[in-house]
Amino acid sequence: MKIKSLQAREILDSRGNPTLEVEVIAESKTFLQRKSVKAWSGVPSGASTGDFEAVELRDGNKKRFAGKGVLQAVKNVNETIAPALLDIDVLEQKKIDQKMIELDGTDNKSRLGANAIVGVSMAVARVGAIASGKKLFEYIAELSENDGPILKVSRPFFNVINGGVHAGNKLAFQEFMISPNLGSFQENYRGAAEVYHALKEIIKENFGSGSTLVGDEGGFAPIDFYRESEALDILMQAIQKAGYEKRVDIALDVAASEFFVDGRYNLGFKTKEDDFRTTEEMMEHYLELVEKYPIISLEDPFEQNDFKSFAKLRKILQKKGVQVVGDDLTVSNPQRIKQAIKNKSCNALLLKINQIGTVSEAIEAFKLAQKHNWRVMVSHRSGETPDDFIADFAVGLGAEQIKSGATARGERTVKYNRLLALEKFLK
Repeated sequence: MKIKSLQAREILDSRGNPTLEVEVIAESKTFLQRKSVKAWSGVPSGASTGDFEAVELRDGNKKRFAGKGVLQAVKNVNETIAPALLDIDVLEQKKIDQKMIELDGTDNKSRLGANAIVGVSMAVARVGAIASGKKLFEYIAELSENDGPILKVSRPFFNVINGGVHAGNKLAFQEFMISPNLGSFQENYRGAAEVYHALKEIIKENFGSGSTLVGDEGGFAPIDFYRESEALDILMQAIQKAGYEKRVDIALDVAASEFFVDGRYNLGFKTKEDDFRTTEEMMEHYLELVEKYPIISLEDPFEQNDFKSFAKLRKILQKKGVQVVGDDLTVSNPQRIKQAIKNKSCNALLLKINQIGTVSEAIEAFKLAQKHNWRVMVSHRSGETPDDFIADFAVGLGAEQIKSGATARGERTVKYNRLLALEKFLK
């Protein structure tokens, strides 16, 4: 079945910013009949982005969407990528992805735009699944040569308090996540939703109804929180109130590069009073938090080039059963991952398809991490669409973990609801 039509258009993401939607039609013809299949993909966008990510192409025209339009990326799909991919077998995912990489010709996909390329890559994978008569997760498993044990749903991490650049409050850390450990995904999902609502009630009681507004990823973003411990203390209260004490773990995405200034970390970067910490002081701070709270995962604790500090913290936390996750450090890029492996910087990878730009490269990143016994957490972005691709992607790969925001906002829950359906199907 060959690609017969490929078209992109500009839509808005969950933050109201422009992004792409890509539609692919594949067709097969015989003497007796003609068959066609169609699928689409929505392209996510990050607010907290690493310097080494594949480049998201924006128009820069300040008179239109404040410069954030993606008409050039749309044009690149329709006028450059589409003609080059017509009549290629839709099942040749690697060939198609490589063709787009060659068309772009840069190391970071800056000519055509990673947002243009990834939209095509995901849509092609979805059409390929339909054409081969498989569910998307089954097709991803085939593409990734996942012939391991029976597939299962990844363990979810739910972002219930937003900070950093994802929220207008004073918290420096970007994500405060909960991860219930209740057995099935269905029970974990329910437990997370109940903790989420208990948290809402506690925040409302303490700070008023105006404090229950949410951030980009659906987590609460009360302006009254200044420090991580304040958020974590109330989160612990919510877990207890919901009846899940000692059955819900906590994960933090620090996104430390966002507040790294002149060799130090400014925990007060969103307030009027600076609070600078050295690398050593941040190290001590993390160890104190891990001792006090049931934290099992720490993401991007240091700035994106500090492989050595990552490694030092990983060595300490590994003994405590806490994973250190690379995101801005590794940007889903096999070359950066190899550097982190060499330095023993992490034991877990955050995997974002749009961070590297194609489904094939994301699979390569997963397999590299898996080969070196890292866990993998498949991730959404702060700017999302109703596309649930990453749910099937995580299950098909066999990724141990996934995060897609809170148990609220449709662009978040669509991923979790898909996982709910996949668990039922797999059982």
